[in-house]
Amino acid sequence: MQDDIVYLSAVDMAAQIRAGHLSARDVMQAHLSRIEAVNPKVNAIVTLHAEQAMAASLAADDAQARGQPLGPLHGLPVAHKDLIMTRGMRTTYGSRVHANYVPTRSALLVERQQAAGAISIGKTNTPEFGAGSQTFNEVFGATRNPYDLGKTCGGSSGGSAVALATGMVALADGTDMGGSLRCPANFCNVVGLRPSVGRVPDFPSQNGWGSLSVYGPMARSVADLALHLSVMAGHDARDPLAISEDGAQFRAPLERDMKGRRIAWAMDMGGLPVDPEVVKALDAQRKVFEDLGCIVEDAYPDMRDAHDIFMALRAYAFELHYGAVMDRHPGVLKETIVWNIEAGRKLSAAQLARAEKLRTALFLRMHRFMETYDFLVTPVNQVPPFDIEKPYIEEIAGVKMESYIDWMRSCYTITATTHPALSVPAGFTDGGLPVGLQLIGRHQGELALLQMGHAFEQATLAGRRRPALAD
Repeated sequence: MQDDIVYLSAVDMAAQIRAGHLSARDVMQAHLSRIEAVNPKVNAIVTLHAEQAMAASLAADDAQARGQPLGPLHGLPVAHKDLIMTRGMRTTYGSRVHANYVPTRSALLVERQQAAGAISIGKTNTPEFGAGSQTFNEVFGATRNPYDLGKTCGGSSGGSAVALATGMVALADGTDMGGSLRCPANFCNVVGLRPSVGRVPDFPSQNGWGSLSVYGPMARSVADLALHLSVMAGHDARDPLAISEDGAQFRAPLERDMKGRRIAWAMDMGGLPVDPEVVKALDAQRKVFEDLGCIVEDAYPDMRDAHDIFMALRAYAFELHYGAVMDRHPGVLKETIVWNIEAGRKLSAAQLARAEKLRTALFLRMHRFMETYDFLVTPVNQVPPFDIEKPYIEEIAGVKMESYIDWMRSCYTITATTHPALSVPAGFTDGGLPVGLQLIGRHQGELALLQMGHAFEQATLAGRRRPALAD
């Protein structure tokens, strides 16, 4: 019975609660039991509010019995990435600096989910301040990949991906700067979306004009993710970059005829090294798009300067957000964060001006490219999940990486364009490790992107393969 509940889709779970076939308390108890059984093996949920979540589910049932209006996520257990402020719930940012921090307010992202009826069950693990695509820190340790406990789950929203893959939550959220929603979704056979800048408003924020890091949803299916996005998205006047469109549009049906859609197929992304296992798994999916009636062509936009743009603006962001933290706590932050902050402090005004100028040119080249193609298809990651004891990849297909994040170019070059990108399950290596496919849409084109992702997902069903750990 527990498995029957925790692996329901979020869409079906919400519908069954609304119809009275399931109670919020039964749903919550099933998920808490799953957490008790599975979480010690994977270390995905690092702060658990079981009693509070159970009390909230009882209150949800009572509200429903009284005939009160129900939100679209009514009764669904959700978890929040440990980078996201959650009122009354320890929020450590994966850092010893904030090991005992309990916020007195929540981020807008959390408030919107709770207002839609979701019940916050706890916090999910992340690397320190979200730096790096391998989820480990000195507060909670490492989060393990449920498909192979000796492998990483990716990052930095790694705990969220693992919690979803193992049925511990119905939905989970995260953030994405250089791939932090896409990478762990890819490594854990779930779905993750990096939305357009402003699609999910960011408040409170130290940098209201920042356009690298975004909030976004993660789920076990594209339809579930669309439901989650529908309550996250929508204008908020306190975010100067917020998109004004109503998030309810993402609750529209995702079925759409894909015949004639033009797809640019780019497995090496213009010359990046890619592990042969990733290429093998993804090349097998090209025919899926063709069978859907899409026109698939080998093509890739001119992405020159994307690496330099991202590295400069990332360094600036690290100094802005964490420079003062490093000064107040010398010797506490991990080495790679210190490296990023120091790189930010070395930037000149001329270098930042150059990065902004080049980024505008990059966006215009990408825009022109996407006038020809509806979607761009690439790998999410250039490698499959790797050893959990390895902090980051130093070499791909014989090519040395320049830094601890260089192996994530397949994600962060897309970040630099501001186009929305979806990681959707696409298959497995011969060793049984998940391989995802990155679908990139037109500027602010999330709905069409979700429709394409849904069509691909329904054609492959790769996302329905669960880790043996959760059986």
